[in-house]
Amino acid sequence: MKKFLNDPKQFVPEFLEGIELASGGALKYEPKYNLIYRADMPSDDKVTIIQGSGSGHEPAHTMIVGKGMLDGACPGDVFAGPPVDFVVETAKLLNSKKGVLQIVNNYTGDRTAWEMGRELCEAEGMKIDTLLVNDDVAVKDSTWTVGRRGVAGNFFVIKAVGAAAEKGAELDELVTLGKKVIANVRTMGIALTSCTPPTRGTPLFEIADDEMEVGIGIHGEPGRQRTKLVSANEIVDILLDAIVPDLPFKAGDEVALMVNGLGGTPISELYLLYGIAHKKLAAKGIKVFRSYVGEYCTSLEMAGAHISLLKVDEEIKEMLLAPADIAYRVF
Repeated sequence: MKKFLNDPKQFVPEFLEGIELASGGALKYEPKYNLIYRADMPSDDKVTIIQGSGSGHEPAHTMIVGKGMLDGACPGDVFAGPPVDFVVETAKLLNSKKGVLQIVNNYTGDRTAWEMGRELCEAEGMKIDTLLVNDDVAVKDSTWTVGRRGVAGNFFVIKAVGAAAEKGAELDELVTLGKKVIANVRTMGIALTSCTPPTRGTPLFEIADDEMEVGIGIHGEPGRQRTKLVSANEIVDILLDAIVPDLPFKAGDEVALMVNGLGGTPISELYLLYGIAHKKLAAKGIKVFRSYVGEYCTSLEMAGAHISLLKVDEEIKEMLLAPADIAYRVF
């Protein structure tokens, strides 16, 4: 294992501290709860939006805290959901008179912590609600989930409700909007390599140089099948053939198209995949309204990619186009 490390057990606290220091004062770090949050929050003028899953998926979620996105994020250790007390204390610290909205990816550990945290907060009289993201079409019901997994499509949920919250939307309105986005987003991914969590020191799984895992989970969970590596054109066909019929997306639809890197894929390869997907969607009569290419939800240094499609209407378009200001940016 070759990584920039000190003590592997301090990997998460050290990179979280780096996020705070790099933000120029826009973000604060509370080490007791692995919490990154906006320095100007909470505010009684808006609903607070929070999320937290395992670390290792950066920039999700600690690096997308900022105006128009998340107000706070409290991750657990690498690939481990946050403890319940992290969830509760995050909600308390960022509580607003307009309420708190939790966004949770559908993994058993995440759901357990956030659902229990919500119950404890409600017992103290807090106004709080939850959105459960489950956009992955690859598998349904597994060792890790009941139902589908939440993966890169989570970004669209955050973007939409974050924008609406900045406009003053009420908690119930945000829940309705978030559920609409979740109902219209679908994702599937392929991995070419494994990844190595710092405290483990060895790859999560073994995969041959000429193989790919179709429908990989973001913690290295098995997908639909393992096959021989094929061309980029064929890979995009495999993903779109699973995603498009699932909603279904059809001719005349407008979509946001995301190609998400899993951490170890060169950006040039992501754009190559994007170009193929864009043209194949156009051939089906599906118009791309807005494109997203880069790393949104990763799996450490795993080589691979997701394709996500979100069917948009005028309300969702407005939220996607709304301004956002986060510390994670390229220039």
